[in-house]
Amino acid sequence: MSPSLADRIEDVLPQTQCTKCGYSGCRPYAEAIAFGTAGINQCPPGGAEGIARLSRVTGYPVIPLNPANGAERPRAVAYIDESLCIGCTLCIQACPVDAIIGAAKHMHTVAPSLCTGCDLCLAPCPVDCIVMYPVTDATGWQAWTQADADAARERHDFRLVRLKRDKEENDARLAAKAQDKLKAVEALDPATDAEAAEKERKRAIIAAAMERTRLKKEAEAAAKNNTDE
Repeated sequence: MSPSLADRIEDVLPQTQCTKCGYSGCRPYAEAIAFGTAGINQCPPGGAEGIARLSRVTGYPVIPLNPANGAERPRAVAYIDESLCIGCTLCIQACPVDAIIGAAKHMHTVAPSLCTGCDLCLAPCPVDCIVMYPVTDATGWQAWTQADADAARERHDFRLVRLKRDKEENDARLAAKAQDKLKAVEALDPATDAEAAEKERKRAIIAAAMERTRLKKEAEAAAKNNTDE
């Protein structure tokens, strides 16, 4: 099966997943270009060379990088001041390529070889213990290789799969817990009208929560189907 235009566009993006293009990642940006709703000049990490690559794939003329999306700059990686880190994990949650190592209430550190320099860990840090250090004077694709991009893309895609799996497992645990609570409530044998009313109140609360969960899953499935189409 031949790759779609969006596939071919994504293949020439640097895969930093930085969102500076105005989209949530490289794939959504690639799709927007393919649909004609985004320009080929919105990727600062790719820089001028990135625009030239996108031009060759799409046939659109080469144009300057849009300053609204940022500037082409030397490649940088994140560094965490371990003496200030409080172990909140917000940076770990923000990192799109799992380049930050650590656990809740423990010091975190960045694996420089995995960091794409996306900057996404800076804003959520509540103690400002993260800084970006330039690691080369080169910019754009001169500071980034196709092998780097491929590895970052693989880590990003794996992270999305992992997050989806974790969410499904958590939803399943919550659903099972709700079922157990409902069974426990149904097993109650109220001796008074007040106890009967309390049983019905608890049953209604649990049933309503389960229905909200069901409707949310249906809405998420519908949204996914619309996106796939």
